[in-house]
Amino acid sequence: MQGRSMNGIINLLKPPGMSSHQAVSFARKQLGIKKIGHTGTLDPGASGVLPLVVGSATRLSDYVMEHEKTYIAELTLGISTDTQDAGGATVELNTNFSIGLLQFAEAAAEFQGNIWQTPPMASAVKVRGKRLYQWKRENIAVPRKPRRVQVYSINIHRIWNGEGDTLRFGSRILLKVVCSKGTYLRTICHDLGAKLGVGGHMSFLARIQSGPFSTRDAYTLEDIQSLVKQNNLKFLLPMQKGLPDWIQVKVNPLAEERIRHGNFILPGDLIDVPTALTVGDQVVLLGIEGDVLALAEIKRTDRLICQPFRVFVGG
Repeated sequence: MQGRSMNGIINLLKPPGMSSHQAVSFARKQLGIKKIGHTGTLDPGASGVLPLVVGSATRLSDYVMEHEKTYIAELTLGISTDTQDAGGATVELNTNFSIGLLQFAEAAAEFQGNIWQTPPMASAVKVRGKRLYQWKRENIAVPRKPRRVQVYSINIHRIWNGEGDTLRFGSRILLKVVCSKGTYLRTICHDLGAKLGVGGHMSFLARIQSGPFSTRDAYTLEDIQSLVKQNNLKFLLPMQKGLPDWIQVKVNPLAEERIRHGNFILPGDLIDVPTALTVGDQVVLLGIEGDVLALAEIKRTDRLICQPFRVFVGG
């Protein structure tokens, strides 16, 4: 892969059983470069979209992580575990209950909107210099601060093992959840089971969308491995793919040197402007060939200017 541009985003379809760190290691080995990162941890037991940022695109991680996520999560009722998912030990069993579908739907609806979540012990959140899962391995429970997250929608997708309109022990409910970054689906499943008074855990999880990245056009490990052997980098998407809501404008080549040094340019230096620019607009500055030069903001001093604040020229 020598001599090829290595800046971009890989829409990886992570298989279950692989950690996010292992996915990054796989990509590093395939591409032969170290500068690769992921944009939000996906649990080892979960599958789905895991955007990887490569080369200069690693500096876009914060922006890519901000996108809303869509998950398919399965909640199994009556069994609670110490990790809130199927990988943990059973801590509570409730085999004798009956819940109506309306009661379940009303309880689930209460998890929409701005909600508070306490990160599970089996998570990567840092407390006192260690990841929570590291404290858990030492059988030490540490205090955790609740965090506010946004659940945009939560809908019942499918139900198994229900009897008519009744949910009983072992019933599995497939939920489709659209939420903000930092939302723990296992905690939603656990807390929903607790709210119903019967307990529950997340028995399956797949992330089907992360911002503009979807399972519909994601690449498997095998896809990437095969394409690399063919010296084909079509899986390495342009950096601007991770910024779908930003205004994208091309720049006169004569202005690129100013951008390289972080100096402002004028509106007259911009070409192919798709819409009228106003103060406060954030834009992606592109070279004539479509490569990302910088992220910039439209400001007004004594005149309207375009001020770069994150420069990528020179990679």
